[in-house]
Amino acid sequence: MRIERLRIDNFRVFRHVDIADLPPLAFFVGANGSGKTTLFEVFGFLRDALQNNLSAAVAKRGGFKELRSRGCDGPIVVEVKFREHDDGPLVTYQLQVGERDGRVVAERELLKYRRGQHGKPWHFLDFRHGEGTAVTNEADYDVPDAEMEREPQRLNAPDILAIKGLGQFEKFRVVSSLRRLIESWHLSDFHIQAARPSQETGYAEHLSPAGENLPLVTQYLYEHHPAVFERVLARMKARVPGVADVQAAQTVDGRLVLRFQDGSFRDPFIARYVSDGTIKMFAYLVLLHDPSPHPLLCIEEPENQLYPTLLGELVEEFRDYARRGGQVMASTHSPEVLDAADVSEVYWLEKRRGFTTVHRAADDAQVRALLAEGDTLGALWRQGLLGSANP
Repeated sequence: MRIERLRIDNFRVFRHVDIADLPPLAFFVGANGSGKTTLFEVFGFLRDALQNNLSAAVAKRGGFKELRSRGCDGPIVVEVKFREHDDGPLVTYQLQVGERDGRVVAERELLKYRRGQHGKPWHFLDFRHGEGTAVTNEADYDVPDAEMEREPQRLNAPDILAIKGLGQFEKFRVVSSLRRLIESWHLSDFHIQAARPSQETGYAEHLSPAGENLPLVTQYLYEHHPAVFERVLARMKARVPGVADVQAAQTVDGRLVLRFQDGSFRDPFIARYVSDGTIKMFAYLVLLHDPSPHPLLCIEEPENQLYPTLLGELVEEFRDYARRGGQVMASTHSPEVLDAADVSEVYWLEKRRGFTTVHRAADDAQVRALLAEGDTLGALWRQGLLGSANP
C-alpha cells in the first residue's frame, strides 16, 4: 500500500491541507507546535475510529469542539488516496465527521476506485449517517462498461464506520481490504525505558508502538524466522560497533531479557545496562525487518538517543523498507537526517495565524538552486531557508 495523497480539513491546526504526490519515504520538519504530531494523529484517529467508533476516537482527543479547527464550521474531513499495489487502481477513501444533536456522526463515508486514467470511478461504498449502499458485484470491476450492483445497508449507529461494519463480510472484498490496511498501520511511540525491563514469557510477532514487547519479538524472530534474525543481527553489527550478538534469554523466574554481547567481553550485558542508542537502533531494525511488514510506519523524531553518525544509515534502512513495499513517514529536528534525505522526500510545516500549511521542498525554486550549488538540506534548514521551519 502506498498513500499518494492526503487531504485534511478542520482537523486541529489543519484547516485546509492537501499533500499530493507523497513519496514512499517522507520527512516532515517544522517548529514546535507547527503540527508534525497532529499530522500523524490523523492516521491514529482513522485507526481508532475503525477499531472502536467515531465517538470514542473523538472523545480520546478532547471532544468534537477541541478536535475541529477553532473558529471553523463544517465537518472534519480526512481523505486518503492510495494504491494497494504499484500497478493497482487509485483508491479514494473519504470520511466526513460532524455532530448531530450533540452526538458525533459520520456525515459521509465514501470509498471509490477510478477505472483507468480517465475512467468513471466506481463508488464501492457511499454512506451518510449510518445508511447507504455498497457494491456487491466487485468481480465485474474489470469488465468494460459493466454496471454496478448496489445493495442498501444500514449500520447499528451513525458513529460506526461502514468499513468496519461491512468489512467483516467477505462479499465486500474491497471494503475488507481497506479495513485490514488501516488496522495494520504502525504509529510508533517507542519508549526506551519500556523496552529495557524483563518481559513475562509469551508470544508476539510484531513490535508494539511503545516497544515493551521487544524481547518477545526478538525470540519470535530467532525461533520462527532465523534468516530474518541473522539479517537484523548483521545490520546491528554494522551499525553499532562492538555488538557481536543479541539474545532473548530466559531468567530463572521465567521472564525474558535482552542480552547484548560486546565482542570485547566474555559475558553479555542485559538491556538494562546497554546505551539508549543501542536499544533504539536494535528496535528499529526489528521493526523494519518484520517478516510481515506494516503498510505504513509513522515515526516521530527517530534521531532521539541515536548518535548523529548513525542517522544517515537509519535513513537508508527506512528507504530499504520503502523499496520493499512499505511506506515511512517521519518527523524530525535533525539536520543529519535531512542531509541523508532526497529533496523529493522533505516537507516543511508552517503555522501562521493559528493554522498550518505544508510545503514540499522540491517545489521551492530557491531550495533546488542552492542544492544544485552544493548546499545540503540540513544546512539550508539551519539557515532558515525551509520556510519558517527553523531547527
